[in-house]
Amino acid sequence: MANATLTISSKNYSSWSLRGWLLCKMAGIDFDEVPVHVDDPESRQELLLLSPSVRVPRLSHNGVEVWDTLAIAEYLRETVADAGLLPDDVRARAHCRAISGEIHSGFYNLRSALPMNIKARHAKFKIFSGARPDVQRIREIWTDCLDRYDGPFLFGAPSVADAMYAPVCTRFRTYAVDLDSRLQAYCETVLNWEPMAEWCAAALVEPDEVLELEVEF
Repeated sequence: MANATLTISSKNYSSWSLRGWLLCKMAGIDFDEVPVHVDDPESRQELLLLSPSVRVPRLSHNGVEVWDTLAIAEYLRETVADAGLLPDDVRARAHCRAISGEIHSGFYNLRSALPMNIKARHAKFKIFSGARPDVQRIREIWTDCLDRYDGPFLFGAPSVADAMYAPVCTRFRTYAVDLDSRLQAYCETVLNWEPMAEWCAAALVEPDEVLELEVEF
C-alpha cells in the first residue's frame, strides 16, 4: 500500500488536480488516488471557479496533510530534495517560482473563457477580449523562458512551472489558440510528456460530465 494519497476531482476538467498529480509524479512518491465525485459541493466549486479556497487537490503523505498546489510543490521539494522540482540555479529558481505564482494567482479571465476540457476540440474559437491579455501574457512568459533556458521545457528540464502551465497547454489545444511554431512545440512537448500523456488518456475515458463546462458554439 502506498504511503500517500492524493485527493483529486475530474481528470477531464480539473486543472488544479492535474497540477497536483503531476507534481507528485515528478517527485516520484508512491501514492494512491482518491477521487472526489463531481457532484461533491467542494469539487464543483473548484471546477466552476466559484471558490478561491478549496482543498482539492489534497496530499496526505506520512501523516502530513497539505493542499493548495504551490504548497504541495514546496512540500514535495522539501521532502524529495533530489526530485528536481525547481532549478538548481538561484536566479532560475526565483524565476520559476515567480511564473508559477503568476499562474496560481492570476489569469482568471483565461480560466473562465477557456475552461479545461481535455476531451473537447474546437477548430475555431473566438476568445473574448477580456481573456486576450492573459493569452498574450502566457505567450510572453513561455517565449522568455525558452529564450533563457533553451527548452524543451520552460527551464530546460521539467519543473514546477511545467506542471503549473500544463493545463494551459490542454486549453490551447482544445480551443485552437494561435501559437508560433516554437510555442506550439513547447505545448507538444508537455502534452507528450509521459505523466501528462497518462493523465490525458485517463481523462478521455472518464464518464462524468459537468454540463456547465461544456462550451457551446
